[in-house]
Amino acid sequence: MSSDTDVSLSSYDEDQGSKLIRKAREAPFVPIGTAGFAAIVAYGLHKWKSRGDTKMSVHLIHMRVAAQGFVVGAMTLGMGYSM
Repeated sequence: MSSDTDVSLSSYDEDQGSKLIRKAREAPFVPIGTAGFAAIVAYGLHKWKSRGDTKMSVHLIHMRVAAQGFVVGAMTLGMGYSM
């Protein structure tokens, strides 16, 4: 009966930091894509005040497209790397 409840608990024993490092080693372009997305969002927020007479909706669309493009590029590179 104990063999039914003996689930491999080694994956549950690791803390969040070591799990994050392990996952980043398995798929290195995921953290790169996330960091790039965060950088583009930060850049967009920084440039928000100096956007001039550009409409806010146009500014947000440009930032969204740039962030999505970076993430899709990182995913594409990651797929090429893993193949």
